[in-house]
Amino acid sequence: MSTIHLPADSALLQNDFIFGVATAAFQIEGAASEREPCIWDTFCAEPGRIKDGSDGQIACDHVNRWQEDLELIAGLGVDAYRFSVSWGRIVRADGSINQQGLAFYTQLLDALTARNIKAFVTLYHWDLPQYLEDQGGWLNRNTAYRFAEYADIVSQAFGDKVYSYATLNEPFCSAYLGYEAGIHAPGQQNRQHGRQAAHHLLLAHGLAMPILRRNCPSALHGIVLNFSPCHAASTQPKDLQAAQLADLYHNQWYLQPLIEGRYPDLAGQLNAADMPVIAPGDLAIIAQPLDFLGVNYYTRTVFAARHDGWFTDIKPSTPPLTDMGWEIYPQGLTEILVQLAQRYALPPLYITENGAATVDIWQDGVVQDPLRLAYYQQHLLATDAAIRAGVNVCGYFAWSLLDNFEWAEGYAKRFGIVYVDYASQQRTLKASGQALQRLWQGRRD
Repeated sequence: MSTIHLPADSALLQNDFIFGVATAAFQIEGAASEREPCIWDTFCAEPGRIKDGSDGQIACDHVNRWQEDLELIAGLGVDAYRFSVSWGRIVRADGSINQQGLAFYTQLLDALTARNIKAFVTLYHWDLPQYLEDQGGWLNRNTAYRFAEYADIVSQAFGDKVYSYATLNEPFCSAYLGYEAGIHAPGQQNRQHGRQAAHHLLLAHGLAMPILRRNCPSALHGIVLNFSPCHAASTQPKDLQAAQLADLYHNQWYLQPLIEGRYPDLAGQLNAADMPVIAPGDLAIIAQPLDFLGVNYYTRTVFAARHDGWFTDIKPSTPPLTDMGWEIYPQGLTEILVQLAQRYALPPLYITENGAATVDIWQDGVVQDPLRLAYYQQHLLATDAAIRAGVNVCGYFAWSLLDNFEWAEGYAKRFGIVYVDYASQQRTLKASGQALQRLWQGRRD
């Protein structure tokens, strides 16, 4: 029997530490005909964008199977469920409210409350309605104000049913992967667009925060960022400098404005033409006080200098690697948490995503995933180490509850602690899920 072990005196075993599982709307919901099309629907329809040519029209069919999924969650023994709301399921292109969409989430929230499971709601997990992208998307400053209106609608409807609101999930991915690198929807490749989209995303966060506080004063309000320690490919000064530059560009660019009201100083590194347009007062709006910061962590990144003074990442080749090709580097989680806590005056932290895509093996009716099981063991110990070093970590969410649509990878990569047979939609708890279940349920014994 596979198990996960934590020290008896670990803070993770205390009653006030929150354990949960996480999902995102586009990746699991399906029922696409009941919402407005989003940028990922458009992206999926473009040949060559998704590796297996799939889409999110059905996904895990969660909208129709949410009660089954909720029983799965309750059976795990978790304290909380983190999920995102689909903007296009709430607000129609004409600006009217889709009451059916609101009702779906409300019934989910009521069922969570009935089971004493805290709801951690993310308002935006990358699925921008296509009608807003048609007006410029995150390059259009008005989208930030539309987001604030959407946050108002949702928070008024959900009220005190929600324990925690996160405005955005990983604005780095929305901005850099979506508008700068072209890997994610909407698939643009333009450095200035990436910086501008990032600024408007952070502005949207800042505009929404006072609205959320007003509508839901008893809830926690914050944002979720992804972090990866940036290591140099060698000890040569140029590579060390490249790693520092990458850290500023990929990590600090999204956190420093939130905490300190300013962007990292990249003068001399970024052309003036690549910098975002920032209106007077924007940075004060962005730097709203945070009740919490969500930290998503998967791996570290290694960088080398490019001939033009910029940086390039070096793909890992030394095992163990996940099925995404990512290095398994648990000490990086401790490292980034300690570094951030030393650098900034941070609010309480939650590990809002952590997990691994692995190749699952069916054996005697059980889905064996030893690499994922080891990953969770190592990263829970890394979280424990950060807390022992003085970092205020209040919770940990496994990514993800279900195998699901893994963005540009389609359905080929599986992150779930629950196996999903997409043809039958049958759910099967994997060995890693069973081990986490024993850990979570054991805390209550």
